Amino acid sequence: MQVPPVFIDVSPEDQAQELRIYLKSLGAEISEEKSVKGIEDDLHKIIGVCEACFKEGQEPEVEMVLNDIVSIMVLIPADRSENIILAFCQKLLKAQGPKLGLVCLRALWLLFQSLDETSPMRYHVYYHLILIAEKTDQVKSVFQDIEHLKQQFAPCPPTSEQLQILYRLLHQVLLKSNHSEQAAKVMIELLGTYTDKNASHAREDAIKCIVSALGDPNTFLLDPLLALKPVKFLEGELIHDLLNIFVSENLATYLKFYQEHKEFVTSQGLNHEKNMQKMRLLSFMQLAETNPEISFDVIERELQIKAEEVEAFIIEVLKTKLVRARMDQAARKVYVSSTMHRTFGRAQWQQLRDLLHSWKSNLSMVQEGMKNVTAAQLEMLNQQ
Repeated sequence: MQVPPVFIDVSPEDQAQELRIYLKSLGAEISEEKSVKGIEDDLHKIIGVCEACFKEGQEPEVEMVLNDIVSIMVLIPADRSENIILAFCQKLLKAQGPKLGLVCLRALWLLFQSLDETSPMRYHVYYHLILIAEKTDQVKSVFQDIEHLKQQFAPCPPTSEQLQILYRLLHQVLLKSNHSEQAAKVMIELLGTYTDKNASHAREDAIKCIVSALGDPNTFLLDPLLALKPVKFLEGELIHDLLNIFVSENLATYLKFYQEHKEFVTSQGLNHEKNMQKMRLLSFMQLAETNPEISFDVIERELQIKAEEVEAFIIEVLKTKLVRARMDQAARKVYVSSTMHRTFGRAQWQQLRDLLHSWKSNLSMVQEGMKNVTAAQLEMLNQQ
């Protein structure tokens, strides 16, 4: 989000008085006189009544007032500005309507950019930016990705507790805004903030992470979740058993689990039909890992679908790009060229190592062959 810098060619005290006069003209309960206690008290009083300008249809005036407040606020020494900044953030949350919300978002972004990079208050401003971005459906204009977020706070990283609070909010807002893939990454980052000492306290976050990943129709690589410390503390619980099924088991195993624990699956907010669809895709990936040719009969049997549904299912699989394959309707077969692995453990690393070694050997052979061809051509030229 880009906002223009604000340049005010008057003293902060005179600027504050102009704001007092303007807000009083709008009906705010504030005197026109400067505070005898100084500019900080002026700001507190101005912020306390600044909602007097929050009127639909007058967004330019609102933006002018808010930017004036920001231009004064950033001049207050850091050790005395905390309460002023928090009061300003809280006040902007009260703005109603999408247009005013966008004005407040721009003003708060200006404050965030204007604060010194080492100021711990940038965290609090960013947190409120996300809250306003949620109201205005502008979360992606504030949050790009985890790496960008870390860069923003590199000079003054938030505490682990602050990060956990921020990540929980981001996860909620991203899910609500239909950015499920980013939400899942944020949740994994959240779980990564826990250590061996406090991982047992992350139970609720771990469960949310698993449920979000299972319920996301675009998340298929679930194996990394098992390595997270808070998830490990769930071993032996039903939610961990269910995760293991999605990581490495097939549709039949899921259906058995569901028959035995229907109420549990429903209580987690998971949809059984969507779970089945996802398990069919994962089960097909598993078949494709070891079978370069898969008959329609095997697909019907293993994935428990009707004969007339097989072709449509294969098309859906190909759309995901999880598997690269060719369908032969006449032969009633699928010819697999490659597939994404559901898990990436020792066996997969060994397979990758062998593939790279083979590739290296082939390159050496090609290089040697080219040398021989070049030598032969040079010899022919010399003979001529």
